[in-house]
Amino acid sequence: MTPTPAEAFIDQVFSLLSQHGHLHYGEDVNQLEHALQTAHHARLDGADDALVIAALLHDIGHLMQKLGEDAADRGLDDRHEDIGAGYLARAFGPEVTEPIRLHVAAKRYLAAREPGYFEQLSRASVQSLALQGGPMTEAEAEDFLKEPFVEPAIRLRRYDEAGKVVGAEPEGLEAFRASAVALAKAD
Repeated sequence: MTPTPAEAFIDQVFSLLSQHGHLHYGEDVNQLEHALQTAHHARLDGADDALVIAALLHDIGHLMQKLGEDAADRGLDDRHEDIGAGYLARAFGPEVTEPIRLHVAAKRYLAAREPGYFEQLSRASVQSLALQGGPMTEAEAEDFLKEPFVEPAIRLRRYDEAGKVVGAEPEGLEAFRASAVALAKAD
């Protein structure tokens, strides 16, 4: 049976995660472990399917960028949020892609506005934060708050920070396939 366009796209995305998810990006967990843990935290929080899939796929751009997994160590921002959101926009609407596009901005916002947030960031998140522009200025924070998907982006950011536990055993990738296919455009 020939897969639908939505199924074929999700097969492609899940294959990318399966084949390259073993890569690291400065954290103690690999990309696939981080993706699954982040999505798990979204589900635990009662997030809708769009935010759960955004959580699962929020760092897909790390697997697609051409700068290498040591880009941050070389002082380069890989712009993974834009790469991933752009790629996923082929099949997903803004309820999935916009929180992904904004999850780095959400980190910058929280680092500027939430006391204690910066101190709980991992070493790799602190390093990437510096490359991504550091904590937002007041003007940047006010502009960020005008974004239509600011609330889900901030929620995604919190799931992202929680999804870095060595040895955690969340559900596997296939547990998210049906939701991902249902959200993907069929054109």
